[in-house]
Amino acid sequence: MKNFWTPKRLFWTFAALTAIAIIGSSCNSTNVTPVSSNPTSSTSANPTGPVLDSLPSNILQAELQAASGGPIHLSDYSGKVLLVNLWATWCGPCRAETPELVKLHKEYQSRGVEMVGLSTENPEASAESVRAFVRTYNVDYHIGWATPEVALTLMQGRGSIPQSFIITREGRIIKRFIGFSQARTPTQIREALEEALAAKG
Repeated sequence: MKNFWTPKRLFWTFAALTAIAIIGSSCNSTNVTPVSSNPTSSTSANPTGPVLDSLPSNILQAELQAASGGPIHLSDYSGKVLLVNLWATWCGPCRAETPELVKLHKEYQSRGVEMVGLSTENPEASAESVRAFVRTYNVDYHIGWATPEVALTLMQGRGSIPQSFIITREGRIIKRFIGFSQARTPTQIREALEEALAAKG
């Protein structure tokens, strides 16, 4: 009989328990916080620490597993406006947000905007549920899994999901959205994408 607790399973169990300890059950639908990396912006204050102004090299170069089977490297999107979304299949606000992201992707794809959705779940345990989610919501942008290091680095101590990051062609994070509001978030993301598209190097 094979040993159930392989090194890989031990790693993902530990990573999941660590994420649960940090995140708890704080899947947040109403406390939407748009955070700007622009120090002159009125939304730039982040009570939990400094705001990332760009994706660190370890995040850009990380090899992330894609739901389609191939790898995802965020560095492949350099030179394009990019939206990175952290989510999970069990998160109600994430399920509410996904159709809006699909609409935005259809609207902005022809203008060079790329989207990458990264589940914070264990890829082994959630593989089928993530693929079913993609089919159910007709997700046409890239979906994969964030490693624990990638998720924790991007979250910067703010464990609520969904979280979205709007990144300019030059690699600057100009907006970060924490949580989802049906009334406000789609409009705010659209405004941030327009800002990113208009940004000069």
